[in-house]
Amino acid sequence: MKSVRLVRLFVSLIVILFLASIAYAYTASNTVPTNRAGYGSATISGYVVENVSYNLSTSDPRNIDSVSLSLDAAASTVKIKLVSTGATYYDCTNTAGYNWSCDVGGAVTITEANELQVIAAQ
Repeated sequence: MKSVRLVRLFVSLIVILFLASIAYAYTASNTVPTNRAGYGSATISGYVVENVSYNLSTSDPRNIDSVSLSLDAAASTVKIKLVSTGATYYDCTNTAGYNWSCDVGGAVTITEANELQVIAAQ
């Protein structure tokens, strides 16, 4: 009787070990790609806008043809707005270094222009 118990215990241990190895094989076959997660912060500082020049239309000097300006640091996108109640932002083109030219195309008169709002992003 003692030997029958011993055999049953041995067989039970073998079965448990076998099932555990199968379970391990299934979990070991999972592959998870490498991912990244993180958190960081940085100070957002503004630009200094200098050397602003309003270039008037040669055909009608009441209209602003373009605006030239300089920033104190590099930017990849610059836009301007000239009328505070308006919603139109004019695209600017980098002419050299930190210098930008913003084409208004005569769409704003000198009497309508009541602000210079510059949006610049790195």
